[in-house]
Amino acid sequence: MITETMTAKLIERYPALAPCSDDIKAAADMLIICFGAGGKVMCCGNGGSSADSDHLVGELMKGFLKKRALPENEKAKFETEALADGLQKGLPALSLSSQTALITAFNNDCEPDFVYAQQVYALAGKNDVLIVFSTSGNSANIVYALEAANAAGIKTVAVTGESGGRCAAKADICIKIPSDETCAIQELTLPVYHCIAAAVEEYFFSE
Repeated sequence: MITETMTAKLIERYPALAPCSDDIKAAADMLIICFGAGGKVMCCGNGGSSADSDHLVGELMKGFLKKRALPENEKAKFETEALADGLQKGLPALSLSSQTALITAFNNDCEPDFVYAQQVYALAGKNDVLIVFSTSGNSANIVYALEAANAAGIKTVAVTGESGGRCAAKADICIKIPSDETCAIQELTLPVYHCIAAAVEEYFFSE
């Protein structure tokens, strides 16, 4: 119900996203299952899509629309009261795009197109989810990341332009933003993952 409500509000604000409604809801439900089972989310992309990867992780790892204060039983574990009061409940997420030292080392020593696949396969754990952003859906390093996730047995979400590209056939869920213009796809991508982050947060931190 939470994911349905959040998705409906999104479509009300952005009617152009109506064709994506079911996939957006399914992606939010997938993340709820992931976090509920103790999994983590990994994200990656290139250029502006790399920024989207970082942005989504930021909304998951700390309070987005809610404060997410620690419960009293957890606060009691800390020696410093200010720290206990200042920390927030986070949903474990990692942007593979932000691992600068690893990325540059791998690109220097190995096949650059495999850089995200390397991270996915090394980090993938039971109940994890990989979210990839690619406006074309055809970026080689993103396609390989999905292949690595499939080999590792974890769930995947792709956020692409309207064609879906090569990602569409490799992701469990492909949210195809209804445009073939890069800047328009990027403009509509942000409200999509904000909706997902808000729905997941509401589910776990409704009180």
